[in-house]
Amino acid sequence: MALLVPDDLWAAVGPLLPPARAKPKGGRPRASDRAALAGILFVLRTGIQWHELPMELGCCGKTCWRRLGEWHAAGVWTRLHRVLLKRLHDAGALDWHRAALDSASLRSKRGARRSARTRRTAAGPGQSAMSSPTPRARRLASR
Repeated sequence: MALLVPDDLWAAVGPLLPPARAKPKGGRPRASDRAALAGILFVLRTGIQWHELPMELGCCGKTCWRRLGEWHAAGVWTRLHRVLLKRLHDAGALDWHRAALDSASLRSKRGARRSARTRRTAAGPGQSAMSSPTPRARRLASR
């Protein structure tokens, strides 16, 4: 597990994780967050399915999958991204000349003008490529 989650990575991730919820009725002991993170990283690195996660990592695939969802909902990954970017920036290891932003990663400012609508390039829908045109059938006269 130490290979998948080194101490310096755990020092960055550990404080960002939400505290475990209390279990007033008891139950099975909770798997450690570090073991769950190791399982998540193992799945991401190998591409295996969650249910194939080896138990030697200290956490089953279903638990890792649930913990991934919990941490995503709690905003852990966004905060971790910011922490790691700050560390890289402080170390002078980021080259912002090669950065790119798009509308999916950057909100527009409030009150910004909208761009003009895109003009239509055709008068109407094109012919269907799924079937060839057939002559129109005539109705038979009823007797």
